[in-house]
Amino acid sequence: MFENVKNDFITYERDFSRQGFWVMLVYRFGRWRYTIQTPLIRKVFSLTYKILYKFIQIITGIELPCEVKLGKNFRIDHFGDIIISGFASFGDNCVIRNGVTVGLQSINDPIAPQIGNNVDIGTGAKVLGRITVGNNVNIGANAVVIKDIPDNSVAVGVPARIITKKV
Repeated sequence: MFENVKNDFITYERDFSRQGFWVMLVYRFGRWRYTIQTPLIRKVFSLTYKILYKFIQIITGIELPCEVKLGKNFRIDHFGDIIISGFASFGDNCVIRNGVTVGLQSINDPIAPQIGNNVDIGTGAKVLGRITVGNNVNIGANAVVIKDIPDNSVAVGVPARIITKKV
């Protein structure tokens, strides 16, 4: 846990005041509690996590449950109105901004997007459903993504259209 927190601190430019860093601290604590073997002690830490999670959700407007799988250097660039489903996963070096939702397209299909490495998600974007977002992808502000995005692409618009990056 502490190695991850150290890396998060570096990702957030060694700035304790960044709300994204606070969210990551609670996220890391939530993941760490699963490593506690003694059930009674784990329950105490689970209660602590749930209180911290709700508190951080209220003060930052960011919902990042500890069930989300995050790669290295995950960064929340601007805080507020961010909702990420516990079924989602992110690769390394991903950035999200305020107003982003990464979640289910339908309550009857509890599968959220699987996001690759080096993905930059713009303000207000919605990435929904049983989809895969490839590596080296940019998702534009306010885009609504409901289908797969291949590697080295840009997704813009409502619904998002895919543009191949010029390499």
